[in-house]
Amino acid sequence: MDVDLPTEPVVPLQVRRQTGSYRLSDFIIHRTLGTGSFGRVHLVRSKHNLRFYAIKVLSKEKIVRMRQVSHTRNEQQMLMAVQHTFIINLWGSFQDSANLYMVMDFVPGGELFTLLRRSNRFPDPVAKFYAAEVALALNYMHSLDIIYRDLKPENILLNADGHIKIADFGFAKHCNTNAWTLCGTPDYLAPEIIRNERYNKSVDWYALGVLIFEMLSGLPPFHEPDASHVVLYEKICAGPAAIRWPPFNALAQDLILKFLEHDPTKRYGNLKHGAGDVFAHPWFREVDWDKLRKREITAPYLPKIASAGDASAFEKYPEDNVAATYGQPVDDLYGDMFPDFDYAGV
Repeated sequence: MDVDLPTEPVVPLQVRRQTGSYRLSDFIIHRTLGTGSFGRVHLVRSKHNLRFYAIKVLSKEKIVRMRQVSHTRNEQQMLMAVQHTFIINLWGSFQDSANLYMVMDFVPGGELFTLLRRSNRFPDPVAKFYAAEVALALNYMHSLDIIYRDLKPENILLNADGHIKIADFGFAKHCNTNAWTLCGTPDYLAPEIIRNERYNKSVDWYALGVLIFEMLSGLPPFHEPDASHVVLYEKICAGPAAIRWPPFNALAQDLILKFLEHDPTKRYGNLKHGAGDVFAHPWFREVDWDKLRKREITAPYLPKIASAGDASAFEKYPEDNVAATYGQPVDDLYGDMFPDFDYAGV
């Protein structure tokens, strides 16, 4: 098959991108953008260039207690290795005695998940636009031997111009052969992950099939809202025969089925032509891949943003004065476990 693959600037994983040197006192913390098991993401403004950023603050004690040291270090290392228009930028990282800090893009449009829930489902051209941008990002990551492993609408952010930024690399892994760790979001897990088999980068293409289905229908294909994960995993392992198909575009359904192929050796994105099969699929026929990569195609939805620091697209969280605790001197029991996070003081 002759297909012109989108050209991507490749950064070898061992060559890390240039990041800045930061400390907490460089920023004014405005509000919380999100919370998680290990800490929070804050909207901050630089005192120096006055730009807005998002800072992820992670408790070292919680990371160690929940055995997430390798995932946390992986996230930083993966973000230092990638530089792509549809992937969030890591500008720098540092630590103090209690916390890790990662300075990243502030992406003001919020999560694709929020837009999808508000819309209920996307029209076929809208789902195609976001799927195509995700496909470009996945192809770039795979060219660096990175498996992303956590594709879902919550991890796809919308920039001010409506184009995507993939975030949250906590499950990403540099791997040029196979992996076997059980991780990811249940609805998006490929059957080989559930069966505890070795797997490769094709699990990301499987997840893209799930994402396309969810964007077109409003829910993932095997979704079980009130059942245990056991029932969900049984349906995933049963395959497409367990799916109740809404009236999709026939070409979209064909591509979804090729992504949800049970046998990874027969799955689209993992065949002889790799991602070339994905880009050449008839559902994507009208996509100009080079223009899309350059963000020269107008996005289907433009976030309503009043100003540079407008965070109204994000849910409000109680602040609990947590920011006042950052930088306080405590016994540092875990600093040597995160050697790539600079000690920059406060």
